[in-house]
Amino acid sequence: MMRYHTLLAGASWVGEYGNPEDEVEGKFLRSISPYHNVDPNADYPEVFFITSTKDDRVHPAHARKVAKRMEDQGHDFLYYENIDGGHSAAANLKETAKRLALQHTYLLQKLKDDE
Repeated sequence: MMRYHTLLAGASWVGEYGNPEDEVEGKFLRSISPYHNVDPNADYPEVFFITSTKDDRVHPAHARKVAKRMEDQGHDFLYYENIDGGHSAAANLKETAKRLALQHTYLLQKLKDDE
């Protein structure tokens, strides 16, 4: 959240999310930023990151960076980056179906683990 406004369409969201360069707004954004708040000592459930290389609204660097931070801290996670799709990793119906299948499989596995 501290650099979102420098990536692609991010600058157009400053009015909605706040300006990271403003002292007060930047402090708030840091406090809600997943990247800045990953705790090396926390016991997180396995997270599933989904992003798209060609997303022109939410840059894939956000998912890449937080996944790398979690990896460096030893947290378990899954990561899927569609190289064709745009926003929502949905280049076409085939890719949408693949993403949804991955999401539903992940969810069903997590629900089964909780039994």
